[in-house]
Amino acid sequence: MQQRVLLIEDDEAISEMVGSYLTKEGYEVETAFDGEAAVKKFLGGPSYDLVLLDLMLPKRSGTDVLQMIRSGSLVPVLIMSAKDSDVDKALGLGFGADDYITKPFSMIELAARVKAAIRRAGYAASGSQAAAGSLAPAYEEQQPKSKVITLRGLTVDLDNFSAQKNGEEVKLTAKEFHILKLFVSSPGRVFTKAQIYSLVWEDDYFGDENVINVHMRRLREKIEDDPSHPEYIKTLWGIGYKLGDMLQ
Repeated sequence: MQQRVLLIEDDEAISEMVGSYLTKEGYEVETAFDGEAAVKKFLGGPSYDLVLLDLMLPKRSGTDVLQMIRSGSLVPVLIMSAKDSDVDKALGLGFGADDYITKPFSMIELAARVKAAIRRAGYAASGSQAAAGSLAPAYEEQQPKSKVITLRGLTVDLDNFSAQKNGEEVKLTAKEFHILKLFVSSPGRVFTKAQIYSLVWEDDYFGDENVINVHMRRLREKIEDDPSHPEYIKTLWGIGYKLGDMLQ
């Protein structure tokens, strides 16, 4: 059975180019050229395996469409943005997008990201734990015996997927929590951006550092007293990140 993609893009030339390429790759592609048409197609038709969403849409914004999708569906959403700014990227990912790609992009990279997002969604739905290359065993071996970890004011409950800062709930997205879990589960270990991507996204690293940068910045904004001088997750310039010496 063909996997179905809803392509939401107001630029007809880009829509035609992307739609034609994905069709040749074996996908069934439905298109919408504005936000209102996108909502009608998403709610009124058969289910989709992935949504490709441009943020800058007429009639109804891309973020509105994304919020509508996330209100009742876990279908993977890949943002396409012409704005090469962290604002758009953080906004899209904060509303529940699974990934983004900045225009102009190559069709080969886009197809790879589409395939990866659908594969990840399949893993999540079946409950399988995809191995992240040779990194997965090392990570599994370091899972802590305690399922509640305290780091000087920050409490992380691994079983309930929750975190508290000074007794107050910290609202984290799924990806933000899994990044935090990665570090508190492996104190002292240094993780490169490629390793974080492989372990959290359970997929091959595409070399786009902004995905990690955006999620790391948003996580720090939520857990650090001063995000510009982080204490919980330290940056080792040119190498990666590691948990600060704050375990209690």
